[in-house]
Amino acid sequence: MPITLEPIYRRNFIAGSLILGGSAWIKSYALAKPVNLDSNRVALLADTHISDDPQRSYPGTKWPGSPVKEEEHEWVNMADSLAQSAREVIALNPRPANLIINGDCALSRGTEAEYKEFLRLIEPIRKAGITVHITIGNHDTRGKLWKLLPFLKKEQMGIHADVIELPYANIFLLDSGKKGILGEAQLNWLAQQLDKHTDRPALVFAHFNPLPNRGVRPIRGMRDGEALLKVLVRRKHAKAYVHGHTHEWQKSKHGHLHIIGQPAVSYYFGKGHAHGWIDMKLTERSADLELHCINPKHKQNGDQRQISLTG
Repeated sequence: MPITLEPIYRRNFIAGSLILGGSAWIKSYALAKPVNLDSNRVALLADTHISDDPQRSYPGTKWPGSPVKEEEHEWVNMADSLAQSAREVIALNPRPANLIINGDCALSRGTEAEYKEFLRLIEPIRKAGITVHITIGNHDTRGKLWKLLPFLKKEQMGIHADVIELPYANIFLLDSGKKGILGEAQLNWLAQQLDKHTDRPALVFAHFNPLPNRGVRPIRGMRDGEALLKVLVRRKHAKAYVHGHTHEWQKSKHGHLHIIGQPAVSYYFGKGHAHGWIDMKLTERSADLELHCINPKHKQNGDQRQISLTG
């Protein structure tokens, strides 16, 4: 199942108050729940890349073959970027009832120390009453997460895959793992679940891009991305596939299917590119996406894109 962190309705989180369920939950003693939550609003984050050191900065523009000169790399503090994103999401009125972090929570390979710092940074989001959902990325390690959060269960074929049912759409969370492979069992599960949930449009999330990246940094796509796209294109109620990994705000189409590339919350690959998070508002007719850049003066801040949910 995907990693789902229940909201914290009390200032003092009691770490031992845990409960097991169909999904993995962190349970706190309940106070009055917030009333300003919108189930048709979802905050979308990806590639937070949190280090065990909150002072750590990293230049995403520094990669083999990068055209950026050594002295011109732009450094980003990952913890500050996530903390700012959390504050901005919490400040929304109404707040989104759900927040999805679409893979690569950690900077290196998903160490226990990195995940502890990550959980500290997202705790204000949960205290604000927002439910957090997490997919697995190539920088994440399931085993370390299961060790740190021992109440997580290895269900749904031992991976993190599930369906979030919202009033205007069903959101499917997939696990593309470290190598960008869904696997036959998960693809079959997805097809079955899509056929079971035809009552509402489907939005599908996983960390890896399904096809080779057409952006600034060459990144190969998911190894079974073509098979995934066949499953989705055959089902007209599957309206979009949303991914991280490329650290770039992108939109394209494959048949009727919208493919959305999320910008990283943390560092970006192209010099001067946007990084930040997305505010998604769902209606009967569309999913409306608005980009919130870490730099509010960035030319793409407030950029809007729309996914039709009809037809």
